[in-house]
Amino acid sequence: MNGIYDEVRVALHAIWTRRWLALVVAWGVCVLGWLVVAQISNRYESTARVFVQMQTILPSGMDGVPQSVPMSVDTIRTTLISAVNLEKVVRGTDLANTVSSDRDVADRVAALAPNIKIASQQDNLFQITTTAASPKLARQITQKLIDLFVEQNLAGDRSKTTQSLTFLDQQLAARQKQLSDAETKRADFQNRYLGALPGTGSVSDRIGASRSQMSQVDADLAAAQSSLAAVQGQLAGTPATVAGAGGVAGAAGPARARLQAIQGQLADARARGYTENHPDVVALKSQLAAATAAARSEPLSGGSAGNSAQNPLYTSLQSMAADRQATVASLRMRKGQLQGDLDLLNSKLSGDPEVAAEQGSIDRDYQVLKDQYDALLRQREQTALVGQAQSQTDHVKFSVIDPPTTPRTPSAPNRMLLLSGVLVAGLAAGIGAAFAMGQLRSTFATTARLEKAAGMPVIGSIGEVVTRVQASQRRRKLKMFLGGTAALGAAYVLLLGVEILQRGLAA
Repeated sequence: MNGIYDEVRVALHAIWTRRWLALVVAWGVCVLGWLVVAQISNRYESTARVFVQMQTILPSGMDGVPQSVPMSVDTIRTTLISAVNLEKVVRGTDLANTVSSDRDVADRVAALAPNIKIASQQDNLFQITTTAASPKLARQITQKLIDLFVEQNLAGDRSKTTQSLTFLDQQLAARQKQLSDAETKRADFQNRYLGALPGTGSVSDRIGASRSQMSQVDADLAAAQSSLAAVQGQLAGTPATVAGAGGVAGAAGPARARLQAIQGQLADARARGYTENHPDVVALKSQLAAATAAARSEPLSGGSAGNSAQNPLYTSLQSMAADRQATVASLRMRKGQLQGDLDLLNSKLSGDPEVAAEQGSIDRDYQVLKDQYDALLRQREQTALVGQAQSQTDHVKFSVIDPPTTPRTPSAPNRMLLLSGVLVAGLAAGIGAAFAMGQLRSTFATTARLEKAAGMPVIGSIGEVVTRVQASQRRRKLKMFLGGTAALGAAYVLLLGVEILQRGLAA
């Protein structure tokens, strides 16, 4: 234990005797280190948290309408740190004061990109962190990035919609001109070759339409002939006149008039093809039975027994038969006309097949152009609807959860820690240099070390005799040494004060 104590005393003595070397080395290391620390610029971080989500108010089944989907970190990062955006940031913040040419702008853009970080905290929630040389500049950059993102997503989508509408309008104008030319060609062809033919469309279409009409006329004619035959059968079994009863004939009373009216209605219903189970026929039969009983009990008035009167039922049946005959004649005339049209169309188709083929080609081209035009028109209306919805609502839901912060302390470097580290390193370097010098230039502070080094016994030692002048000089040098050491500490404290002051001014 005593040996260790002696070694420590010897080492301290060696360092103390070379204290000026230690002080000079400490000053040199500290000055150099503090200069290096001073060259490191402060870096301030400004952060902001934003919520970004794509959204739409239109139905989800509509084509071309984006739905509510989350945006990825890569999408946000690509949008924010594009060269165009960063150039706008440089020109829209205090960085514009440091550039004088396009080359300077490019350099600032290249240096700015690594200092922007985007991290996803939750779904659609992002944190933007910007690092700059001053708190104000860091906040300006973060705010400018947010403004640019909002501007591009709101105005950019509307610009895309406008471009799409312009393109669709151009395509519609071109298709409309082609469609107009096709219509003119089609009309000219029909005037030259098909103007005298009945119907519209191609020859085959006209033949098909005529045959369809012919089938309908045949069915109507058969029904009319059947109805006429039924009326004629009723007419053949109905007497033209009605004779008086009980030797006295006269005008019919109200009951008989009602009976005749019901008989006419029943005959008309049967002529229309109603069956005996039809509700109207059943009701008329019930009314007929009641009217017959009333007519039998009604007395006749005026006239003689041999007189007779016109049968109203017979007159009604004659009128119905005439109407049915007119209908049958009209349908037969229509059938003859359609048959003539069919014969004319068939002769045209068999006599000039090339005309029919050419018309088919013209009609197909016209239909294709019309379908394309209709599709473009629907797409144009849909795009206009999307653009209108985006102009009235935000296509991107964007909310600033935490606005850009203004940092009060630099995030890097930790200058106080670096200044303290340089001081410790300087003192350690000074002490180390003094100790190393003591090892290189060995002296013997004790008789024991001299005996050990020489291998011979040491008889005794003589203490140093210091004169008054030497003591005074030593005291003066000690004061100078202590002053130099205190100056080193004062320089350290001063640098800490300057750093604190700079932080206060920057904030």
